[in-house]
Amino acid sequence: MDILWIGMAFIFGMLVSRIKLPPLVGYLAAGMLLSVYGYEAGAALHEVAHLGVLLLLFTVGLHLRLKNIFRIEVLGTGGLHLLFSTAIFVPVALAFGYSLLASLIIAVVLGFSSTVLTAKNLERRDELGAFHGRVAIGILILQDIVAIVLLGLTSGTVPSPWSLVLFGLPFIRPAVIKIVELSNEEELKLLFALMLAIGGGAAFEGVGLSSELGALAAGMLLSGHEVADELSKKLWGLKEAFLVGFFLEVGLAGFPGLQDFYLALAAIAILPLKAVMFFILMLTFKLRARTSFVATITLTSYSEFTLIAGSVAASAGFIPEGVVVAFALLTAISFALNAPISIWEEELWERMEMFLIRFERDVRHPDQQTISLGSAEFLVVGMGNAGQAAYDRLKKEEKHVVGMDIDPARIESNLSEGRRVIYGDMQDIELWSTLDLSDIQSVILAIGSPEAKVNATKYMRSNKFKGSIYALTTQEEEHRALAKAGASAVCLPITQAGQKLAELSLSDKSGSEEMILSTEFRT
Repeated sequence: MDILWIGMAFIFGMLVSRIKLPPLVGYLAAGMLLSVYGYEAGAALHEVAHLGVLLLLFTVGLHLRLKNIFRIEVLGTGGLHLLFSTAIFVPVALAFGYSLLASLIIAVVLGFSSTVLTAKNLERRDELGAFHGRVAIGILILQDIVAIVLLGLTSGTVPSPWSLVLFGLPFIRPAVIKIVELSNEEELKLLFALMLAIGGGAAFEGVGLSSELGALAAGMLLSGHEVADELSKKLWGLKEAFLVGFFLEVGLAGFPGLQDFYLALAAIAILPLKAVMFFILMLTFKLRARTSFVATITLTSYSEFTLIAGSVAASAGFIPEGVVVAFALLTAISFALNAPISIWEEELWERMEMFLIRFERDVRHPDQQTISLGSAEFLVVGMGNAGQAAYDRLKKEEKHVVGMDIDPARIESNLSEGRRVIYGDMQDIELWSTLDLSDIQSVILAIGSPEAKVNATKYMRSNKFKGSIYALTTQEEEHRALAKAGASAVCLPITQAGQKLAELSLSDKSGSEEMILSTEFRT
């Protein structure tokens, strides 16, 4: 029967992708349809789903740094939002006839936002390292910690005294990094990443803690090191495949009874209020309006931890079993609602910017962006391997160049190597409208996200930048989109390499091919 849910997931995922929705919405719909026909999630599907979540949280951990979590805007916004959300949902649950204890548990778990959905949205846009991405993930970790505490209280078990040993994990970081560096073969690095993710989950579970938190902690052992990005890319396809099982399992929970259905409807109606609270609290803690808006969009959903914590509480008799089914429906609907909003995020901000920016506090913002590039004549956006190569080549020619990146860890690494790199969110239209580009001759876009490159090009051109914009791409469709947006030139290395090989094959030269090729590719 496993082939049935794989086939249904593929069909529904393909259908929703045709209308510009993420395939995960189709996976949820496929699971709910299968539940109508009496199909239930088996042990194999559960293991696949669990592994998908572990791999996702491991890759999230690869991009996390503890110093970015223990910040006032993260702890203040996350803590107060959970408190206010609980205060709203307790009377709502009581009004539907649930007991006081059940209402309190329901209220707490409905305060959570989805780690899976938020991480996927941020990763899709290459914004896990962005300021708003770090704020959102920090808030989610705070919520996850509360969820773990709730799991412990409602399951009747407590962490083992051996859990204290886990505080020594940071001391094994050098050894873990050394092992990754010694793993020269690609398959060995992938295997080691899998071992870390699954082993971290098993270790935490073995001492009475959440396996999900264990996978997250395992990823954090490599956070900030250059191998983190490499491992994240290697796990991408594998993680996506296993996450299909998670979304199917959520959908397979089926439909709730009438009372629980009304609770789900009330929670959906309250979802916009949760979003407004996130936005107001972030502004209160001095974040800019755009940062608050984008982070709010990523957090506006209900959580898979709502299902996990709810299931444990229901199995112990603290809440009715039907509530868990309502949680599943609620989570699925919130995912479906969040998907198009996340896709239209930039368009929504452009429409609402003038209204929302009026609520921004007139203070120094912790996410304030640079407005001057000094004497620089060249700007390299995205300081990964390609960006570093472009920067170093320009520097070798004694050009005045500055780099820009959204990831503080990458900025810190480049600064330590002597490059001048500043923080900037290239998809923020406010950055390009305030940044002084009058002395810039050329901008090089050396990042991976096609959407970000196209948006940044549009924003620069709409703000009267007349210089050259160069972007790196390997896809013809992306090439056309960038040219239409106003890029001066784009590179298609694979296409150009193939064309050059064909030209050499057609030529009648027999002794100079090797020299021609090496010279061509160096330039």
